[in-house]
Amino acid sequence: MPWDFWLIFLILSVVIPWRGRLRLQQLLARPAGGSKEKLVLYGSTIAFQWLLAGVVAWRALARGLGVVELGLAHPFTSPMLLVTLAGAALVGTFQWFNLRRVGGMSGPIPDFMRKLTERVLPISAIEFGPYTALAITAGVCEEFLYRGFAMAALSRAGLAAWAVVLVTSMLFGLAHTYQGKSGILGTTLMGVVFGIGRIWLQSLAPVMVWHSTVDIVAGIAAPKYLSQRPKET
Repeated sequence: MPWDFWLIFLILSVVIPWRGRLRLQQLLARPAGGSKEKLVLYGSTIAFQWLLAGVVAWRALARGLGVVELGLAHPFTSPMLLVTLAGAALVGTFQWFNLRRVGGMSGPIPDFMRKLTERVLPISAIEFGPYTALAITAGVCEEFLYRGFAMAALSRAGLAAWAVVLVTSMLFGLAHTYQGKSGILGTTLMGVVFGIGRIWLQSLAPVMVWHSTVDIVAGIAAPKYLSQRPKET
């Protein structure tokens, strides 16, 4: 594997988790801010993700990874559209009901998610628009990084398909270290589903839509169900 690919994998496995955890510690160390702080967070994250995806795309193409290997060339047919919409409905529904379930719970994990919701997720229309742009950015850029570049690079290096899905899913889970152990586990399992979908459909477009849907639903459901503690019975 070329040296720049190793460098990219180092960024995905070490720098991204460290950066996310550091930013979360900084957020939790100060009182919850208003719309201005959230909009700055959304804007800086969008810029960082597009910059990283652009650099990775540049190096991938320069090293001979084609658009087919990267999952960017498969035509978006009617059957694929139906699978994409059905998958989005499925993962979106699961996300909604899972957050509603967590909202009725008490304990360290739900309390942590409430703090995260208060500081990161939108609570007003002026916040929701930029947040939606962030969710779409995450769906496009993160899927390109993990299900596009990483899967293509590892496949070219000779790893079996199951190992490629497992490794990239673990990297995807580590990228969400800031969400705690449950977040790492949940996003790792989600990465497995997305990785299988990527291989099955031979395209990144459906998993990009699924990923964006999960994040958009989180932006709606989490503030609704996690904005306050459950009532004591």
